[in-house]
Amino acid sequence: MGLFDAIFKNRPKPEGQFTGIFKMLNGYTPRFTSYSGGLYESDLIRAAINARATHISKLKIDVMGSARPALQNKLKHGPNRFQTWSQFMYRLSTLLDVHNTAFIVPVYDDYGQPSGIYTPLPHRCEIVQYGKGENATPFLRYEFANGEKAAIELEYCGIMTKYQYKSDFMGEDNHALLPTLDLIHMQNQGIQEGVKSAATYRFMAQANNFTKSEDLKKEANRFSETNFAKEAKAGGLLLFPNTYTNIKQIDSSPFVVNAAQMKIIQENVYEYFGVNEDVLTNRAYGDAWSAFYEGAIEPFAIQFSEVMTKMLFTLREQTEGNQVIATANRLQYLSNTEKLSVSSQMLDRGIMSINDVREIWNLPPVEGGDERIIRGEYYNADSKITEDTNGTEEGNQGV
Repeated sequence: MGLFDAIFKNRPKPEGQFTGIFKMLNGYTPRFTSYSGGLYESDLIRAAINARATHISKLKIDVMGSARPALQNKLKHGPNRFQTWSQFMYRLSTLLDVHNTAFIVPVYDDYGQPSGIYTPLPHRCEIVQYGKGENATPFLRYEFANGEKAAIELEYCGIMTKYQYKSDFMGEDNHALLPTLDLIHMQNQGIQEGVKSAATYRFMAQANNFTKSEDLKKEANRFSETNFAKEAKAGGLLLFPNTYTNIKQIDSSPFVVNAAQMKIIQENVYEYFGVNEDVLTNRAYGDAWSAFYEGAIEPFAIQFSEVMTKMLFTLREQTEGNQVIATANRLQYLSNTEKLSVSSQMLDRGIMSINDVREIWNLPPVEGGDERIIRGEYYNADSKITEDTNGTEEGNQGV
């Protein structure tokens, strides 16, 4: 039994045949095909995708509410049997950046009940129609590289998108990035060719006293046999007769874009994926990291939370407060001075507990640390009842 059977063996299987492609409002074919141009093979683009995925993998997944307690208990430990939440979120973010579309499908237990989630990497995905007429149901059908296929009702799966325009369900491809990819590829080729040409020597000479083309051709053949034939014993030394003049070395200067142009190429990649150099080199903290969080991580967390909530809970269960939330402790990315200021100001006012402050400093929780404390000189200004030193309550006389 392979991984496919271990994950999808208990999925419900519709009886009958699919009747064709599900029709979109705009006539767009709901079929997803991955870009085959090697987007993830570029080191710069892979670094940008990795930066986002690494921070997204640190999101904390909370399942709130009382519906489906068995499923909630399993999701607290991980998305499925084979992945942790950090691994799942990293892969999900990577798929979304590479394909601009990421699919989340439920995993079923031996009793046919949802027991987790999984994000497949399909060779091709399409939304097909099962049944005819008013009873037609849209299914998400996906095919893996090994030929295995699976399908599930679209209402039971989740779809995350970026750059969504033409399709009602899926994001656009990354062809807008092709000019930048071509520039990166040509730049790398130029560097490689420059290294190769730097290790070779080329010369140019002028041959005189040849009036016939036949004689010039014979001289060219003789020169090649003398210096470049296998049996030549010149030892790598070119021998020029006295009939050759203007002998000089040819300097090769391969074109490589300058630092300013390369900076523009890098900025194109950074802007496309919503990162910057400080994020890639782990130098972003404080306000810089907060800006990155709000622009790149928070939109992902919101979309993931909404997609997962809609996928796992019915509308009635959602109205009763059942939901999935992905959050991050942004205060961990403050400087030590800022952490100290926040800790002292929030703790003694009862806004944070001891364990909340310890989490900011990446310290483990302690027993009894969830209680909030308030300094003695703070009191409720709106309170109408005060307690005297004898423990009896009396009206507030304007103290």
